[in-house]
Amino acid sequence: MTFRHDDPGTPEALWDAWRGLRELPVVGPARPTVLLAAHPDDETLGAGGLLALTARAGVDVHVVVATDGEASHPHSPTCSRADLARWRAKEVEQAVTLLAPDAHLHLLHLPDGALDHHARALEQALDALVHHGSRVVAPWRADAHTDHETAGRVAAQVAADRGAELLEYPIWAWHWGAPGDVRLPWPRAVRQPLDAVARAAKARALREHRSQIEPLSPQPGDEVLLSPALLAHFEREDEVYFRTAADDLTAQRPTASLDATFFDDFYATNGDDPWGFTDRWYERRKRALTLAALPRERFRRAFEPGCSIGVLTAELASRCDQLLAVDPVAAAVDRAVERTAGLPNVHVRRGGVPADWPDGDFDLVVLSEVGYYCGPADLADLVDRAARSLTDDGVVVACHWRHPVAEYPLDGDAVHEALLAHPGLAPLAQHVEEDFRLDVLARPPVCSVAQQTGLVP
Repeated sequence: MTFRHDDPGTPEALWDAWRGLRELPVVGPARPTVLLAAHPDDETLGAGGLLALTARAGVDVHVVVATDGEASHPHSPTCSRADLARWRAKEVEQAVTLLAPDAHLHLLHLPDGALDHHARALEQALDALVHHGSRVVAPWRADAHTDHETAGRVAAQVAADRGAELLEYPIWAWHWGAPGDVRLPWPRAVRQPLDAVARAAKARALREHRSQIEPLSPQPGDEVLLSPALLAHFEREDEVYFRTAADDLTAQRPTASLDATFFDDFYATNGDDPWGFTDRWYERRKRALTLAALPRERFRRAFEPGCSIGVLTAELASRCDQLLAVDPVAAAVDRAVERTAGLPNVHVRRGGVPADWPDGDFDLVVLSEVGYYCGPADLADLVDRAARSLTDDGVVVACHWRHPVAEYPLDGDAVHEALLAHPGLAPLAQHVEEDFRLDVLARPPVCSVAQQTGLVP
Protein backbone atom coordinates (compact mmCIF):
# COMPACT_ATOMS: atom_id res chain seq x y z
CA MET A 1 0.00 0.00 0.00
CA THR A 2 1.38 3.38 -1.04
CA PHE A 3 0.11 6.91 -0.51
CA ARG A 4 1.21 10.53 -0.74
CA HIS A 5 0.94 13.09 2.02
CA ASP A 6 -0.81 15.46 -0.38
CA ASP A 7 -3.44 12.92 -1.48
CA PRO A 8 -6.99 13.91 -0.49
CA GLY A 9 -7.08 11.15 2.10
CA THR A 10 -10.02 10.17 4.32
CA PRO A 11 -11.92 13.23 5.58
CA GLU A 12 -12.07 13.62 9.35
CA ALA A 13 -15.84 13.96 9.03
CA LEU A 14 -16.03 10.25 8.12
CA TRP A 15 -14.02 9.26 11.17
CA ASP A 16 -16.06 11.58 13.38
CA ALA A 17 -19.31 10.02 12.18
CA TRP A 18 -18.12 6.48 12.93
CA ARG A 19 -19.43 5.19 16.25
CA GLY A 20 -16.63 2.63 16.39
CA LEU A 21 -14.12 5.16 17.70
CA ARG A 22 -16.38 6.41 20.48
CA GLU A 23 -17.15 2.88 21.67
CA LEU A 24 -13.52 1.83 22.20
CA PRO A 25 -12.40 0.90 25.73
CA VAL A 26 -10.38 3.49 27.63
CA VAL A 27 -6.62 3.30 28.20
CA GLY A 28 -5.73 2.24 31.72
CA PRO A 29 -4.28 4.50 34.43
CA ALA A 30 -1.02 6.36 33.96
CA ARG A 31 2.23 4.50 34.50
CA PRO A 32 5.93 5.27 33.87
CA THR A 33 6.10 5.94 30.14
CA VAL A 34 8.64 5.93 27.34
CA LEU A 35 7.20 7.74 24.31
CA LEU A 36 8.99 7.08 21.02
CA ALA A 37 8.70 9.30 17.95
CA ALA A 38 10.27 8.46 14.60
CA HIS A 39 10.37 12.18 13.72
CA PRO A 40 9.77 15.45 15.55
CA ASP A 41 5.99 16.07 15.61
CA ASP A 42 5.00 12.37 15.81
CA GLU A 43 5.02 12.62 19.61
CA THR A 44 2.58 15.55 19.53
CA LEU A 45 0.31 14.29 16.74
CA GLY A 46 -0.06 10.73 17.95
CA ALA A 47 0.30 10.98 21.72
CA GLY A 48 0.48 14.63 22.79
CA GLY A 49 -2.65 14.41 24.94
CA LEU A 50 -1.56 11.19 26.62
CA LEU A 51 1.84 12.73 27.26
CA ALA A 52 0.28 15.77 28.92
CA LEU A 53 -2.02 13.64 31.09
CA THR A 54 0.79 11.28 32.10
CA ALA A 55 3.03 14.18 33.09
CA ARG A 56 0.19 15.74 35.08
CA ALA A 57 -0.22 12.44 36.98
CA GLY A 58 3.33 12.90 38.28
CA VAL A 59 4.86 9.69 36.88
CA ASP A 60 8.22 9.43 35.15
CA VAL A 61 8.16 10.24 31.42
CA HIS A 62 10.88 9.86 28.76
CA VAL A 63 10.42 11.10 25.20
CA VAL A 64 12.75 9.55 22.62
CA VAL A 65 12.93 11.14 19.14
CA ALA A 66 14.77 8.84 16.75
CA THR A 67 15.53 11.24 13.86
CA ASP A 68 15.64 14.99 13.38
CA GLY A 69 13.23 14.80 10.44
CA GLU A 70 15.75 16.41 8.11
CA ALA A 71 14.27 14.69 5.03
CA SER A 72 10.83 16.28 5.31
CA HIS A 73 11.47 18.72 2.44
CA PRO A 74 13.89 16.92 0.10
CA HIS A 75 13.49 19.47 -2.71
CA SER A 76 13.58 22.64 -0.64
CA PRO A 77 15.45 25.44 -2.44
CA THR A 78 15.82 27.45 0.76
CA CYS A 79 16.56 25.03 3.60
CA SER A 80 19.30 22.40 3.75
CA ARG A 81 18.95 19.07 5.55
CA ALA A 82 21.28 20.34 8.26
CA ASP A 83 19.17 23.48 8.71
CA LEU A 84 15.99 21.41 8.90
CA ALA A 85 17.56 19.08 11.45
CA ARG A 86 18.45 21.97 13.75
CA TRP A 87 15.11 23.65 13.20
CA ARG A 88 13.03 20.56 13.90
CA ALA A 89 15.09 19.53 16.92
CA LYS A 90 14.35 22.93 18.46
CA GLU A 91 10.66 22.57 17.61
CA VAL A 92 10.34 19.24 19.39
CA GLU A 93 12.16 20.58 22.45
CA GLN A 94 9.64 23.40 22.70
CA ALA A 95 6.65 21.12 22.03
CA VAL A 96 7.63 18.58 24.68
CA THR A 97 8.23 21.36 27.21
CA LEU A 98 4.66 22.57 26.66
CA LEU A 99 3.22 19.07 27.04
CA ALA A 100 5.38 17.70 29.85
CA PRO A 101 7.80 20.24 31.36
CA ASP A 102 9.59 17.65 33.49
CA ALA A 103 9.88 14.96 30.82
CA HIS A 104 13.32 13.64 29.90
CA LEU A 105 13.91 14.33 26.19
CA HIS A 106 16.34 12.14 24.22
CA LEU A 107 17.24 13.21 20.66
CA LEU A 108 19.06 10.33 18.95
CA HIS A 109 19.86 12.17 15.66
CA LEU A 110 19.55 8.97 13.57
CA PRO A 111 19.15 9.40 9.79
CA ASP A 112 15.68 10.35 8.62
CA GLY A 113 14.37 7.84 6.07
CA ALA A 114 16.94 5.17 6.95
CA LEU A 115 15.91 4.18 10.45
CA ASP A 116 15.74 0.52 9.43
CA HIS A 117 19.54 0.52 9.11
CA HIS A 118 19.95 1.99 12.59
CA ALA A 119 17.50 -0.19 14.47
CA ARG A 120 20.24 -1.48 16.76
CA ALA A 121 21.07 2.02 18.02
CA LEU A 122 17.39 2.70 18.60
CA GLU A 123 16.98 -0.60 20.41
CA GLN A 124 19.90 0.19 22.72
CA ALA A 125 18.48 3.62 23.56
CA LEU A 126 15.07 2.20 24.43
CA ASP A 127 16.48 -0.76 26.31
CA ALA A 128 18.16 1.61 28.76
CA LEU A 129 14.85 3.37 29.53
CA VAL A 130 12.12 0.71 29.47
CA HIS A 131 11.47 -1.28 32.64
CA HIS A 132 9.16 -4.09 33.69
CA GLY A 133 5.62 -2.85 34.16
CA SER A 134 6.17 0.43 32.34
CA ARG A 135 4.40 1.66 29.22
CA VAL A 136 5.97 2.06 25.78
CA VAL A 137 4.13 4.40 23.39
CA ALA A 138 5.35 4.19 19.79
CA PRO A 139 4.31 4.57 16.14
CA TRP A 140 2.11 1.78 14.84
CA ARG A 141 4.15 -0.93 13.14
CA ALA A 142 1.91 -0.99 10.04
CA ASP A 143 1.50 2.77 9.52
CA ALA A 144 2.87 2.43 5.93
CA HIS A 145 5.84 4.72 6.58
CA THR A 146 9.19 2.96 6.74
CA ASP A 147 10.55 4.91 9.72
CA HIS A 148 7.28 4.50 11.65
CA GLU A 149 7.32 0.78 10.97
CA THR A 150 10.93 0.39 12.12
CA ALA A 151 10.31 2.43 15.26
CA GLY A 152 7.21 0.38 16.03
CA ARG A 153 8.97 -2.96 15.49
CA VAL A 154 11.89 -2.04 17.72
CA ALA A 155 9.57 -0.67 20.42
CA ALA A 156 7.51 -3.88 20.34
CA GLN A 157 10.62 -6.01 20.70
CA VAL A 158 11.98 -3.99 23.63
CA ALA A 159 8.57 -3.95 25.33
CA ALA A 160 8.35 -7.73 24.97
CA ASP A 161 11.86 -8.23 26.33
CA ARG A 162 11.21 -5.93 29.30
CA GLY A 163 7.68 -6.95 30.17
CA ALA A 164 6.14 -3.57 29.34
CA GLU A 165 2.76 -2.59 27.94
CA LEU A 166 2.79 -1.33 24.34
CA LEU A 167 0.55 1.41 22.97
CA GLU A 168 0.96 2.05 19.23
CA TYR A 169 -0.35 5.29 17.75
CA PRO A 170 -1.33 5.55 14.06
CA ILE A 171 -0.43 8.70 12.15
CA TRP A 172 -0.79 8.08 8.42
CA ALA A 173 -3.43 5.36 8.86
CA TRP A 174 -6.01 8.10 9.50
CA HIS A 175 -5.07 9.42 6.05
CA TRP A 176 -5.03 6.19 4.01
CA GLY A 177 -7.39 4.06 6.12
CA ALA A 178 -11.16 4.24 6.57
CA PRO A 179 -13.69 3.49 9.32
CA GLY A 180 -13.86 -0.25 9.87
CA ASP A 181 -10.84 -0.84 7.59
CA VAL A 182 -9.77 -4.46 8.12
CA ARG A 183 -6.11 -3.48 7.72
CA LEU A 184 -6.23 -1.80 11.13
CA PRO A 185 -6.25 -4.00 14.29
CA TRP A 186 -9.50 -2.71 15.82
CA PRO A 187 -9.75 -5.53 18.40
CA ARG A 188 -6.64 -4.04 20.05
CA ALA A 189 -7.80 -0.42 19.78
CA VAL A 190 -8.27 1.73 22.90
CA ARG A 191 -8.90 5.43 23.39
CA GLN A 192 -7.50 8.08 25.70
CA PRO A 193 -10.11 10.78 26.46
CA LEU A 194 -8.57 14.25 26.57
CA ASP A 195 -9.89 16.95 28.85
CA ALA A 196 -9.85 20.60 27.81
CA VAL A 197 -6.49 21.26 29.46
CA ALA A 198 -4.79 18.36 27.65
CA ARG A 199 -6.34 19.31 24.31
CA ALA A 200 -5.19 22.92 24.70
CA ALA A 201 -1.66 21.80 25.56
CA LYS A 202 -1.60 19.53 22.51
CA ALA A 203 -2.80 22.36 20.26
CA ARG A 204 -0.10 24.71 21.58
CA ALA A 205 2.58 22.04 21.15
CA LEU A 206 1.50 21.31 17.60
CA ARG A 207 1.86 24.99 16.69
CA GLU A 208 5.55 24.73 17.64
CA HIS A 209 6.13 22.42 14.67
CA ARG A 210 6.02 25.33 12.24
CA SER A 211 8.29 23.68 9.68
CA GLN A 212 5.55 21.09 9.10
CA ILE A 213 2.33 23.09 9.43
CA GLU A 214 3.47 26.23 7.57
CA PRO A 215 5.30 26.58 4.22
CA LEU A 216 9.03 27.12 4.52
CA SER A 217 8.73 29.72 1.76
CA PRO A 218 6.47 30.47 -1.23
CA GLN A 219 8.82 28.53 -3.54
CA PRO A 220 8.11 25.03 -4.94
CA GLY A 221 9.58 22.39 -2.64
CA ASP A 222 8.77 24.37 0.51
CA GLU A 223 5.08 23.45 0.71
CA VAL A 224 3.19 22.59 3.87
CA LEU A 225 3.66 18.95 4.90
CA LEU A 226 0.77 18.64 7.35
CA SER A 227 -2.36 20.08 5.77
CA PRO A 228 -5.34 21.33 7.80
CA ALA A 229 -7.30 18.29 6.60
CA LEU A 230 -4.64 15.95 7.98
CA LEU A 231 -4.25 17.90 11.22
CA ALA A 232 -8.00 17.59 11.82
CA HIS A 233 -7.45 13.90 12.69
CA PHE A 234 -5.41 14.99 15.70
CA GLU A 235 -7.81 17.58 17.09
CA ARG A 236 -10.24 15.01 18.46
CA GLU A 237 -11.41 14.64 22.04
CA ASP A 238 -9.83 11.17 22.12
CA GLU A 239 -6.50 9.74 21.00
CA VAL A 240 -6.61 6.19 19.64
CA TYR A 241 -3.97 3.53 20.25
CA PHE A 242 -3.51 -0.14 19.51
CA ARG A 243 -2.73 -1.78 22.84
CA THR A 244 -0.79 -4.97 23.49
CA ALA A 245 -0.33 -6.17 27.04
CA ALA A 246 3.11 -7.31 28.16
CA ASP A 247 2.05 -10.97 28.39
CA ASP A 248 0.64 -10.89 24.87
CA LEU A 249 3.78 -9.31 23.40
CA THR A 250 5.93 -12.26 24.43
CA ALA A 251 3.72 -14.56 22.35
CA GLN A 252 3.70 -12.45 19.18
CA ARG A 253 6.96 -13.59 17.54
CA PRO A 254 6.04 -16.08 14.82
CA THR A 255 7.35 -19.64 14.99
CA ALA A 256 6.30 -20.69 11.48
CA SER A 257 8.00 -19.57 8.29
CA LEU A 258 6.64 -16.43 6.65
CA ASP A 259 4.50 -17.33 3.66
CA ALA A 260 4.24 -15.78 0.21
CA THR A 261 1.36 -13.55 1.32
CA PHE A 262 3.67 -11.74 3.75
CA PHE A 263 6.09 -10.89 0.95
CA ASP A 264 3.36 -9.96 -1.52
CA ASP A 265 1.94 -7.53 1.03
CA PHE A 266 5.40 -6.20 1.90
CA TYR A 267 6.16 -5.31 -1.72
CA ALA A 268 2.68 -3.88 -2.21
CA THR A 269 3.14 -1.63 0.83
CA ASN A 270 6.76 -0.60 0.35
CA GLY A 271 7.25 -0.43 -3.41
CA ASP A 272 9.31 -2.21 -6.04
CA ASP A 273 12.59 -1.98 -4.10
CA PRO A 274 11.53 -2.12 -0.44
CA TRP A 275 15.03 -2.72 0.94
CA GLY A 276 16.74 -0.06 -1.17
CA PHE A 277 19.02 -2.49 -3.01
CA THR A 278 19.53 -0.09 -5.91
CA ASP A 279 20.26 3.16 -4.10
CA ARG A 280 21.56 2.52 -0.58
CA TRP A 281 25.31 2.63 -0.05
CA TYR A 282 24.85 0.12 2.78
CA GLU A 283 23.48 -2.43 0.30
CA ARG A 284 26.11 -1.70 -2.36
CA ARG A 285 28.91 -2.14 0.19
CA LYS A 286 27.39 -5.37 1.53
CA ARG A 287 27.16 -6.81 -1.99
CA ALA A 288 30.79 -5.86 -2.65
CA LEU A 289 31.87 -7.65 0.53
CA THR A 290 29.79 -10.70 -0.38
CA LEU A 291 31.35 -10.93 -3.83
CA ALA A 292 34.84 -10.34 -2.42
CA ALA A 293 34.33 -13.21 0.03
CA LEU A 294 33.78 -15.76 -2.75
CA PRO A 295 36.81 -18.05 -2.49
CA ARG A 296 37.12 -18.75 -6.21
CA GLU A 297 37.18 -16.53 -9.25
CA ARG A 298 34.63 -18.64 -11.13
CA PHE A 299 31.86 -21.11 -10.32
CA ARG A 300 30.23 -23.67 -12.58
CA ARG A 301 26.64 -23.77 -11.26
CA ALA A 302 25.26 -21.42 -8.59
CA PHE A 303 21.92 -21.09 -6.79
CA GLU A 304 20.53 -17.90 -5.21
CA PRO A 305 17.20 -18.30 -3.37
CA GLY A 306 15.31 -15.17 -2.38
CA CYS A 307 16.83 -13.12 -5.20
CA SER A 308 14.27 -10.28 -4.89
CA ILE A 309 14.63 -7.86 -7.84
CA GLY A 310 17.91 -9.42 -8.99
CA VAL A 311 20.47 -6.77 -8.03
CA LEU A 312 22.89 -9.26 -6.43
CA THR A 313 21.95 -11.79 -9.11
CA ALA A 314 23.25 -9.53 -11.88
CA GLU A 315 26.56 -9.08 -10.07
CA LEU A 316 26.94 -12.78 -9.28
CA ALA A 317 26.42 -13.60 -12.96
CA SER A 318 29.89 -12.38 -13.89
CA ARG A 319 31.38 -15.06 -11.63
CA CYS A 320 29.21 -18.02 -12.69
CA ASP A 321 28.84 -20.20 -15.78
CA GLN A 322 25.23 -20.89 -14.80
CA LEU A 323 23.14 -19.14 -12.15
CA LEU A 324 19.65 -20.10 -11.01
CA ALA A 325 17.78 -17.48 -8.95
CA VAL A 326 14.33 -17.84 -7.38
CA ASP A 327 11.96 -15.66 -5.36
CA PRO A 328 8.39 -16.24 -4.09
CA VAL A 329 7.08 -12.81 -5.20
CA ALA A 330 5.90 -12.63 -8.81
CA ALA A 331 6.53 -8.89 -9.10
CA ALA A 332 10.09 -9.30 -7.82
CA VAL A 333 10.74 -12.13 -10.27
CA ASP A 334 9.53 -9.95 -13.12
CA ARG A 335 11.98 -7.21 -12.10
CA ALA A 336 14.81 -9.72 -11.77
CA VAL A 337 14.07 -11.14 -15.22
CA GLU A 338 14.19 -7.63 -16.69
CA ARG A 339 17.45 -6.83 -14.89
CA THR A 340 19.19 -9.98 -16.14
CA ALA A 341 17.65 -10.10 -19.63
CA GLY A 342 21.03 -9.63 -21.30
CA LEU A 343 22.72 -12.37 -19.26
CA PRO A 344 22.19 -15.74 -20.98
CA ASN A 345 23.82 -17.65 -18.11
CA VAL A 346 21.11 -16.52 -15.66
CA HIS A 347 17.74 -18.20 -15.19
CA VAL A 348 15.16 -16.61 -12.86
CA ARG A 349 11.96 -18.30 -11.78
CA ARG A 350 9.36 -18.10 -9.03
CA GLY A 351 9.81 -20.31 -5.99
CA GLY A 352 10.45 -20.40 -2.26
CA VAL A 353 12.81 -22.37 -0.08
CA PRO A 354 13.17 -24.90 1.33
CA ALA A 355 10.03 -26.32 -0.36
CA ASP A 356 11.10 -25.48 -3.93
CA TRP A 357 14.78 -26.38 -3.64
CA PRO A 358 15.95 -27.31 -7.15
CA ASP A 359 17.38 -30.61 -8.29
CA GLY A 360 21.05 -31.09 -9.05
CA ASP A 361 24.34 -30.07 -7.45
CA PHE A 362 25.84 -26.60 -7.03
CA ASP A 363 29.34 -25.42 -6.33
CA LEU A 364 27.94 -22.14 -4.97
CA VAL A 365 24.84 -21.51 -2.87
CA VAL A 366 24.19 -17.90 -1.85
CA LEU A 367 21.89 -17.38 1.14
CA SER A 368 21.59 -13.60 1.28
CA GLU A 369 18.98 -12.27 3.74
CA VAL A 370 16.67 -15.29 3.48
CA GLY A 371 17.24 -17.61 6.44
CA TYR A 372 15.48 -15.60 9.14
CA TYR A 373 12.17 -15.81 7.27
CA CYS A 374 12.11 -19.52 8.12
CA GLY A 375 10.75 -21.09 11.27
CA PRO A 376 13.19 -23.38 13.11
CA ALA A 377 12.03 -26.54 11.32
CA ASP A 378 12.21 -24.99 7.85
CA LEU A 379 15.60 -23.43 8.63
CA ALA A 380 16.98 -26.85 9.56
CA ASP A 381 15.61 -28.20 6.27
CA LEU A 382 17.07 -25.24 4.34
CA VAL A 383 20.52 -25.69 5.85
CA ASP A 384 20.48 -29.43 5.22
CA ARG A 385 19.41 -29.00 1.58
CA ALA A 386 22.13 -26.40 1.03
CA ALA A 387 24.79 -28.69 2.48
CA ARG A 388 23.64 -31.80 0.63
CA SER A 389 23.38 -30.01 -2.72
CA LEU A 390 27.05 -28.94 -2.68
CA THR A 391 29.63 -30.48 -4.96
CA ASP A 392 32.83 -31.68 -3.29
CA ASP A 393 34.41 -28.26 -3.88
CA GLY A 394 31.19 -26.32 -3.30
CA VAL A 395 30.68 -23.43 -0.87
CA VAL A 396 27.78 -21.75 0.88
CA VAL A 397 27.96 -17.97 1.26
CA ALA A 398 25.51 -16.61 3.85
CA CYS A 399 24.91 -12.96 4.71
CA HIS A 400 22.20 -11.74 7.12
CA TRP A 401 21.02 -8.64 8.98
CA ARG A 402 21.73 -9.01 12.71
CA HIS A 403 19.19 -6.63 14.25
CA PRO A 404 15.91 -8.07 15.55
CA VAL A 405 12.75 -7.74 13.47
CA ALA A 406 9.59 -8.60 15.38
CA GLU A 407 7.81 -10.15 12.37
CA TYR A 408 10.68 -12.56 11.55
CA PRO A 409 10.74 -15.99 13.20
CA LEU A 410 14.54 -15.82 13.68
CA ASP A 411 17.39 -13.35 13.66
CA GLY A 412 20.52 -13.43 11.52
CA ASP A 413 22.82 -14.82 14.18
CA ALA A 414 20.50 -17.80 14.71
CA VAL A 415 20.65 -18.56 10.98
CA HIS A 416 24.45 -18.56 10.95
CA GLU A 417 24.65 -20.65 14.11
CA ALA A 418 22.48 -23.26 12.39
CA LEU A 419 24.77 -23.27 9.35
CA LEU A 420 27.90 -23.65 11.49
CA ALA A 421 26.31 -26.48 13.47
CA HIS A 422 25.64 -28.64 10.38
CA PRO A 423 28.13 -31.54 10.21
CA GLY A 424 28.45 -31.19 6.44
CA LEU A 425 29.65 -27.58 6.60
CA ALA A 426 32.79 -26.01 8.04
CA PRO A 427 33.78 -22.32 8.24
CA LEU A 428 36.16 -21.00 5.59
CA ALA A 429 35.81 -17.25 6.20
CA GLN A 430 33.82 -14.93 8.43
CA HIS A 431 33.06 -11.21 8.57
CA VAL A 432 30.99 -9.81 11.45
CA GLU A 433 29.76 -6.25 11.93
CA GLU A 434 27.15 -4.78 14.23
CA ASP A 435 24.67 -4.73 11.33
CA PHE A 436 25.29 -7.95 9.43
CA ARG A 437 27.21 -11.21 9.43
CA LEU A 438 28.89 -12.88 6.46
CA ASP A 439 30.03 -16.53 6.59
CA VAL A 440 31.61 -18.69 3.90
CA LEU A 441 31.28 -22.42 4.54
CA ALA A 442 32.52 -25.47 2.65
CA ARG A 443 32.56 -29.23 2.91
CA PRO A 444 35.12 -30.32 5.52
CA PRO A 445 38.05 -30.41 5.53
CA VAL A 446 38.25 -26.85 4.21
CA CYS A 447 41.01 -25.59 1.99
CA SER A 448 42.02 -21.93 2.19
CA VAL A 449 42.27 -19.72 -0.87
CA ALA A 450 46.05 -19.69 -0.57
CA GLN A 451 46.06 -23.48 -0.45
CA GLN A 452 43.70 -23.70 -3.40
CA THR A 453 45.96 -21.50 -5.49
CA GLY A 454 49.23 -23.15 -4.46
CA LEU A 455 50.66 -20.28 -2.41
CA VAL A 456 51.01 -22.55 0.65
CA PRO A 457 51.15 -26.36 0.98
